[in-house]
Amino acid sequence: MLKHPTLDLLGQLGLAGMAKAFAEMESNDDAASLSHAEWLALLLDHEATYRNDRRLALRLRHAKLRHRAVPEDVDYRTRRSLDRRLFETLLAGEWISRHENLAIIGPTGIGKSWLACAIGHKACRDNRSVLYTRLPRLIDELTLAKGDGRIAARLKSLARVDLLILDDWGLQPLDGNARHHLLEILEDRYGQRSTLVTSQLPVPRWHQTINDPTYADAILDRLVHNAHRLELEGESMRRNAATAAA
Repeated sequence: MLKHPTLDLLGQLGLAGMAKAFAEMESNDDAASLSHAEWLALLLDHEATYRNDRRLALRLRHAKLRHRAVPEDVDYRTRRSLDRRLFETLLAGEWISRHENLAIIGPTGIGKSWLACAIGHKACRDNRSVLYTRLPRLIDELTLAKGDGRIAARLKSLARVDLLILDDWGLQPLDGNARHHLLEILEDRYGQRSTLVTSQLPVPRWHQTINDPTYADAILDRLVHNAHRLELEGESMRRNAATAAA
């Protein structure tokens, strides 16, 4: 079998993973003992791995996760009331398949955003679309989009994401535009997609931060009604890390 023509053909067919594996196997003396079927199986396995890796990289790029958090690095030793069994169940993602929501609640510095990003990373691995954003920033973006006529397209794109992560929920009271935008997002997603929010505030105080009882009832009905809750407590992990380093 000629090496270069085969590599060229694999490249023309867009089989970059197979091409790389073929070049490596050609230079490996042990590969000579493999049968044709074993050769083919190895080439196909490399191609599948290559495509999966590229798909994951693309999903992670689109997700814009704030932290490079992965499930394998979750710290279960720090005292913050993180239920390992519950969190591993959340990582499995069945709640996303059922189009349910999740709220991660706890004081600042406890690792809420990091854990949310770890869940987002796992969802990307599971071939789901993910988008991370801070809620205050998203509201600002939607206000600008409304001004230049892009609001409908922006809301449509948010509705399609399998897992939308809204960080810093309740950081500041919502004004009229913010309430309207948020209700539109959650209305489009309710029962169709999953939303994850992180907040320093306990759920009973969310009604107050929405700053309008009618909107608050509508928004929270679509968010909290089918939401799992991961409630953390303890001292700031950032503060403890800074103290240990001092």
